[in-house]
Amino acid sequence: MKDKVERRTVDLSAYPDLVVIYLGMRVNILTGLKTLLGFGPKIAKSVEAQPDGLLLHETILFSLFPPHVGMRQYWRDFETLEAWARSDPHKQWWLDFLRDSGGTGFWHETYFMRGGMEAVYDDMKTSVGFLRFAPVKAARGAMFSARDRLNVEGEASIASAVDEGQFYDESE
Repeated sequence: MKDKVERRTVDLSAYPDLVVIYLGMRVNILTGLKTLLGFGPKIAKSVEAQPDGLLLHETILFSLFPPHVGMRQYWRDFETLEAWARSDPHKQWWLDFLRDSGGTGFWHETYFMRGGMEAVYDDMKTSVGFLRFAPVKAARGAMFSARDRLNVEGEASIASAVDEGQFYDESE
């Protein structure tokens, strides 16, 4: 006789502000492989430091060819995710990437327990996720930061990692 499927679920009531973020890096050109491989140890070290609010980090392989790897992270709330993203080492990674993507594309999609989603795609030569079906807009002005894309009220506890004016002039 066949055993019944073991079904389980979870009680997320202790995590009312839970945030799930998927991130990915895809190699666009051969030199991007070096960039991609260089991030692995950096990310592992940052996760080992157990940043405040990070509940779980999982590595994901999206494809071998072209290489496209990523991660899924669960954060206690948007504030702790934002604070981490706006501080080092992430702040420096982000500044460096926006200066030169190193032959890769990067993206993230964020989902909120209380509702709302936001995403950004940088140098992605192939559309993924929301980019494949939703209207595309330039990540400028009110679409530049996750906080603005989500219409989060109030001020962030830490200044933005990147000033839009550093990379784009207002005429773009």
